Amino acid sequence: MTQPDRRDPHVYAVILAGGRGTRFWPRSRRRLPKQLLPVVGEKSLLAQTVERLAPLVPPQRVWVLTSELLRTQTLRQIPQVPRQQVVAEPVQLNTGPAIALAAHLIGQQAPGAVFGVFPSDHYISKAAVYRRVLERAFQAAREEQLIVLGIRPRWPETGYGYIEFPRGVKLTPGRPFRVVRFREKPRLPQARRFVKAGHFLWNSGTFFWRADVIGRAVERFMPQTAAAIAKIAPVSSPAFRRSLAEYYPQCNKDLSIDYGVLEHAANIAGFACPEFGWNDVGGWQAVYDLLPKDNFGNVRRSPVILGEESGNYIDAPGKLVALIGVHDLVVVDSPDALLICPRKDAQKVSALVKALEKEGLEDLL
Repeated sequence: MTQPDRRDPHVYAVILAGGRGTRFWPRSRRRLPKQLLPVVGEKSLLAQTVERLAPLVPPQRVWVLTSELLRTQTLRQIPQVPRQQVVAEPVQLNTGPAIALAAHLIGQQAPGAVFGVFPSDHYISKAAVYRRVLERAFQAAREEQLIVLGIRPRWPETGYGYIEFPRGVKLTPGRPFRVVRFREKPRLPQARRFVKAGHFLWNSGTFFWRADVIGRAVERFMPQTAAAIAKIAPVSSPAFRRSLAEYYPQCNKDLSIDYGVLEHAANIAGFACPEFGWNDVGGWQAVYDLLPKDNFGNVRRSPVILGEESGNYIDAPGKLVALIGVHDLVVVDSPDALLICPRKDAQKVSALVKALEKEGLEDLL
């Protein structure tokens, strides 16, 4: 006998999957970016995201926002998600317009629905713990609150935004706390102060809210975007694609949901998450940290000949790699490009991609 589906029918998920992931060049390309790659594990990060959410949010209530360039490949990777709910933005804008569009489309189908916003390219090693946090966040978002998940800082990171909570509050998991404000990516001295203070958390980029609540916030703080989104027809309408192409480009061009709404709204609360193995997989160094290593600290994703070389990440499908006298390198091969760099400089790969763009080397992008 088939068991009834006990998942909350008013809960939805929105996955943002239009990014490029330039720090994963040469594996990541415009037509096959980071979220569509099996960076950690056998399935892509996007496919893992959908599967990780499924015990709470079935694919029938998942929406994915991507680009025209990536929609076909995205559909191939997550065939369980209804095709009409994989929406291609006609132009690549920031998270503010994307989330406003999602709230509009979900609100048309299910007024009062609660939805979570999830990056498509993060890795979670403790999925069961993670889902328990999501259950509490979805519940908190039923009230007129904008909910964000905060990650306890493990070091003074300068590449993340921070969430500031009231001074002196004990940020225990399990309940939301009032957010004082969002802080932009800090310089290192300020990041150190944030970590030492104890009432700052990393902004995970994961949010929860009712569709109508975030819709009203967009109307108040991003009126240009709200006016454009309101003209877009329901996704089931024959006029949807035409109206999306006509009106979506009229949204604010480069306004994230953080800057556009969350830095201004007063009804924001955040959870201090327990440890569930969160990693934003920000580059090859992050992949190295996540994968198993040999006795010399090497990550071998392809055949390698080594002596006592240590700390290397090697990924060169279809060929043997021989290393002599080198340590702490990233070696990533693709059919048309080879990357070799010190692991400590792996974050600079995005600057290399910009240089390729400047040189007009489109076939390598």
